[in-house]
Amino acid sequence: MTTRAVVRQAVAGDAAAVAAVRRAVYPYKVMSAAAVAHMITVQSPGERFLPLVALRDGEVVAWGSAGLNVWTSEPGQSEAIVYVHPDHRKHGIGSALAERLHQHLTEVGAVRVRTFAHPDGVEFARNLGYDGTRQMHFAGLDLTGELPAQPPTPDGIELVSFDDLDPRTAYTADTIASLDEPSDSPLDAVEYDVWLEEIWNGPSMDKSLSVGAMAGGELVAFTVVETATDRMWSGMTGTIPGYRGRGLAKLVKSVALRRAAAAGITSAYTSNDDENGPMLAVNTWLGYHRVQTELGLLRALDT
Repeated sequence: MTTRAVVRQAVAGDAAAVAAVRRAVYPYKVMSAAAVAHMITVQSPGERFLPLVALRDGEVVAWGSAGLNVWTSEPGQSEAIVYVHPDHRKHGIGSALAERLHQHLTEVGAVRVRTFAHPDGVEFARNLGYDGTRQMHFAGLDLTGELPAQPPTPDGIELVSFDDLDPRTAYTADTIASLDEPSDSPLDAVEYDVWLEEIWNGPSMDKSLSVGAMAGGELVAFTVVETATDRMWSGMTGTIPGYRGRGLAKLVKSVALRRAAAAGITSAYTSNDDENGPMLAVNTWLGYHRVQTELGLLRALDT
């Protein structure tokens, strides 16, 4: 007999089970169990992050999380995510998680919440009051095949691994390049200590495979590689404004994919907002093919 779902706060020991559910729901997203454990246990206090799991017969079958967006200057912005294993849908689990998350966000002062909905979950999200048409495209690449020829490295540019970078240098480039990333709220308030703990010191980033382009002592373009066993995810690829239009994003990503393939990674995944035409073009040139499109949706919260 199958019991009703039990919802409780997630702990680090749930990480492997959560990663398995996530892969079943989103085969085109990459997150290791270690990265899930880090997400559960390491956050800025200001995020007021709440991670939840739902269990049936003692088995983790769903995840829900929500917190304030502390990387933007706009007050009251927040994010939420809910996903349920395909074998356990239509039992009210997603609704129970969403209700608890929305209540939490209201209590901590959120005024607007953002989520991304898989096509199977768009109706569910709209029934909860979410709306919007922002598209996020996901694409995959088989690294066991042949990649296009690596572009030449321009004069004055030196390619480096993140192993060889000072974190402050990487932070500076990341925050500059992120300022005009397509988003519902600007990424204009990223504190170094939070970035260091959540991103640089997190287990997802493979610094040996992440590649930067240096001009003098400045990081002017980069691509961050996150890995989970034989798969990789492009965590962020960016170029600072003064160096755009020179093919540096294409170069660093091409180098990173080759290094990943040599390290035994067999598939690569990435995502791009529909408005980010330059990066969509780079990924198409590299051979990525679209595997899914999700909708970015927003909901106002009562306070």
